[in-house]
Amino acid sequence: MTDEIDFEVDPEDLPSRAAESLRGSPSVVVDDLHVTYKVVGGKPAPSAPRRGWMSRLRPGGGGPVGAVSEVPAVRGVSFVAHHGESVGIVGTNGSGKSTLLRAVAGLIPPTSGRVFHSGQAALLGVNAALMRGLSGERNIMIGGLALGLSSKEIRERMPEIVDFAGLGDFVYLPMSAYSSGMAARLRFAISTMARPDVLMIDEALATGDAAFRQKSKQRIDDIREHAGTVFFVSHSLASVGAMCTRIIWLDKGQIRMDGSVDEVSEAYRAHLRSASASGPAGAVLGQSKKPAPKKPAPKRGAKPAAAPSKGTAPSKGTAT
Repeated sequence: MTDEIDFEVDPEDLPSRAAESLRGSPSVVVDDLHVTYKVVGGKPAPSAPRRGWMSRLRPGGGGPVGAVSEVPAVRGVSFVAHHGESVGIVGTNGSGKSTLLRAVAGLIPPTSGRVFHSGQAALLGVNAALMRGLSGERNIMIGGLALGLSSKEIRERMPEIVDFAGLGDFVYLPMSAYSSGMAARLRFAISTMARPDVLMIDEALATGDAAFRQKSKQRIDDIREHAGTVFFVSHSLASVGAMCTRIIWLDKGQIRMDGSVDEVSEAYRAHLRSASASGPAGAVLGQSKKPAPKKPAPKRGAKPAAAPSKGTAPSKGTAT
């Protein structure tokens, strides 16, 4: 069961634009990164010999189950992020945003290329491993230990984390009793309590109401002020504009544009409008062609009308 929902909000409910800050030294360097997935059995093997059912019953006689397909998710991505930056990553579904974050966090080995980062990298929802059968209090302890904090440090920060997530007495209940919003708020609170050097937030982050969104932005700004780097993936350009100072636009696994928030947002919106306008042939911005009316089926038992013979004119009725 998924505990997260998309972070899609109305622009008027978002906090103000993220303030520009002085960039420090490089914190993340990605050099010609390629990530390719191998899928087995996605399509039949082109040269697989046809075998009878008797041969498939023998051990090892089943033959190949399918060909191996290669899916390039990230293709030749290179960029440098600095201390104090908040970088938004946008792109349509399947453009490689989540794969890029996982590769930068070290969770996916690159097919080729190199990734360097100074300090500890935390991908939201992964480093803070939440267990539904345990209480929120126990999950905070486990998540804090996974982030490198001592038991004493976690106990000292426990009231602050509970208050930040807005759990109250629910912190003593198992997480199976939590709503999706409560679980997402706790996940954000745990992942940011250690102030990681590089914080990566995937598009599945849910931050609840406007008040919690404001607290989330303040926490992200606090990480940036302490010379941290934040990566934020979202389909909402309004959210990216409020949280980030720079945008990287991914398209089919490659960087299509990298620049300021206003410049990239305008180009990305124009691309989305163009893609919507050039939809299926004959469709006009959400209006599809009406299907042709179906001919009524002949009645059961009715005989088809005989065609007139060649050279014979159809008979006319007799006038009275």
